[in-house]
Amino acid sequence: MTFPKTIALAAILAAGLGAGATAQEAAATEENEATEATPEAMADVTADTVVATVGGVDITVGHMIVARKSLPEQYAQLPPEVLWEGILEQLVQQYALAQEAGEPSKETELVLENQRSGYLAGDVLEATAMQATTDEALEAKYNELYADAEPQREWNAAHILVETEEEAQAVKEEVEGGADFAEVAKVKSTGPSGPNGGALGWFSAGMMVPEFEAAVMAMKAGDVSDPIQTQFGWHIVKLNETRLKDKPEMASVKDQLTEEVQRAAVDEAIAAAVEKAGVVKPEGEVPAAVLNDFSLLED
Repeated sequence: MTFPKTIALAAILAAGLGAGATAQEAAATEENEATEATPEAMADVTADTVVATVGGVDITVGHMIVARKSLPEQYAQLPPEVLWEGILEQLVQQYALAQEAGEPSKETELVLENQRSGYLAGDVLEATAMQATTDEALEAKYNELYADAEPQREWNAAHILVETEEEAQAVKEEVEGGADFAEVAKVKSTGPSGPNGGALGWFSAGMMVPEFEAAVMAMKAGDVSDPIQTQFGWHIVKLNETRLKDKPEMASVKDQLTEEVQRAAVDEAIAAAVEKAGVVKPEGEVPAAVLNDFSLLED
């Protein structure tokens, strides 16, 4: 049996709370209402306030808060009266087991170094991304992407997909003979849109395979195409309507703008940090094959 390198607080809480979480939450809430902490008592507590000592090592309120911040959302939403004992128990167990570990191995030391640098790097990049996300930056990115954007042609179509050209021609004749396109699609189309009457919704250039797109672009609203062959089979297409779609409102693309602004800020921060730190690589190459030599981690 193998165990994770850290004790999972969420697992402890799940075992401790389980289906009884609601009852425990209610009981804890009632107790809290009866013995609500006074502002004076809260003022005496700091991040360094000790809540337990394990083998001479203090566990503080700060440790508790950090553990609480790392909880999955389903547990983080519980009131502190419910979480307190679970978090404290997890930390007590974690500290007690850590003291059993003795001196860390070379591998453990290296893992901890990687984890520390990774965590600190994440903090820097998160702060960088948040600071970059200003209204001014989002507006500038919006103008960069969309200020000169031309209205984009879009098509709304439906299709019936079959295996052979003969089947496609028969479908076209059936539709031109008065059969309802959507009903024929529900019965005969092999494509995933068949049950929905073959409806494809709105699409723009580049979203469909070239043969299909070229045929649609040559059609007028209301037209039914001749058989069209693509890699998926043979299609009969009905073009419902077309439209020119204006550039999007800024609010509708805010998530995209935010991602682009933050990515640019993060890339710039990484490049600047690497340049500032300086990177020196010794002469001579280390064979890449050593990555698979786990024996190098042995003490």
